[in-house]
Amino acid sequence: MRAGIGFDIHPLVEGRRLVLGGVTLKLERGLEGHSDADVLIHAVIDALLGAAAMGDIGKHFPDTDPRYRDISSMELLERVQNLLNDNGITIENIDATVICEKPRLAPHTDLMRANIAGALSIDTSQVSVKASSTNGLGLIAKGEGIAALAVALVRKDTA
Repeated sequence: MRAGIGFDIHPLVEGRRLVLGGVTLKLERGLEGHSDADVLIHAVIDALLGAAAMGDIGKHFPDTDPRYRDISSMELLERVQNLLNDNGITIENIDATVICEKPRLAPHTDLMRANIAGALSIDTSQVSVKASSTNGLGLIAKGEGIAALAVALVRKDTA
């Protein structure tokens, strides 16, 4: 068994849609980034790649590569699943937390879990998505950005 941790944070900006866990949410601003800037999926990807000792999201999908401009992070997650499969790595579980003040995420976490599980071809019982705030502290509380943290447990098949 191997564990990995992932973290991502992006600023909120005008003129972008907000995508978290593959769900487009209603908010007057979205996350700035080269792809769709889905911090939840980016944290999950880094946790999985870290657990597999395969680098990070930037190594596999660099923001200098125009092929990844505005790409869906869900597509990147599917590519990571293929990479893991090709290397004999099985996902045991993922636990993720999105850190933001707005929007309220509780009504959307089941769909986020389902999206992540579907992209990774695992059961939703293997995916946890939670939301937290900063209780009024820092740039997230000021509505300047959204962050996510994820932990993944994988198994390297030895056969």
